[in-house]
Amino acid sequence: MNNVAVIGLVFVGGAAGSVLRWLVGAAVGRWSRAGPPLGTLLINVSGAFLMGFLSTLFEVDWHDRYGSALTALVLTGLLGGYTTFSSYQLDAVTLFGKRQRLVAAAYWAGSVALGLCAAVLGYATARWIGS
Repeated sequence: MNNVAVIGLVFVGGAAGSVLRWLVGAAVGRWSRAGPPLGTLLINVSGAFLMGFLSTLFEVDWHDRYGSALTALVLTGLLGGYTTFSSYQLDAVTLFGKRQRLVAAAYWAGSVALGLCAAVLGYATARWIGS
């Protein structure tokens, strides 16, 4: 597949993922106004699960994750647009700036821990389904 086609797939997947992130974030934001930003947390943890699950199901290795139309569209595009590292960092800094230092630290560390656990759970689920 040529680079222009791959870039187009990443573009389409990224656009769809970004819209999905906005929809989920807005819905969770209407439901949860107090405390840490649960929308960003839910988005990143669910994205980590899906990345672990789909990359295992598609048998994507670290070195070939940019190699196919499916990985360009779904893993790089859709999930790349859906998840948001920068919003997570901004949320942690904002909590810290509001003098909610313990909440900020828990949110920062908890997001990483939950994301890793979700990715492992996605991996394990795909392995279980595939066996």
